[in-house]
Amino acid sequence: MKTLLLFFLTLSALSAQDDLYETGRILYLDKSCNTCHGMKAEGMTQYPALANTSRGYLSYKLKHFRDGKADTQQQEMMLIYAKSLTNAEIEALVEYLSNFVDPGGERYDVEVENWGDGGS
Repeated sequence: MKTLLLFFLTLSALSAQDDLYETGRILYLDKSCNTCHGMKAEGMTQYPALANTSRGYLSYKLKHFRDGKADTQQQEMMLIYAKSLTNAEIEALVEYLSNFVDPGGERYDVEVENWGDGGS
């Protein structure tokens, strides 16, 4: 009986995580994060990649921006976007971005180094 209860508790926790991930995905698009950070959170030009970034870092930065704090002039743009975020919205965005999986099946590896001369 305990095993069955544990199974259902685990299943409901996974379902809640899936719901939070989907909520984060919707928020990412609704809040227009994709316009600067890309549809796959891969980053664009001077805007950083967010896909598969650590939960703690994402949460810290979003709350930092929401509180009106920016470390660089470039980051000041985020203050406008983050000021209206609730804790629940930040949690959903963090869930989505820290566990980002490309719908095509690719998961970004943020540990890959892309330096070099291209093999010439």
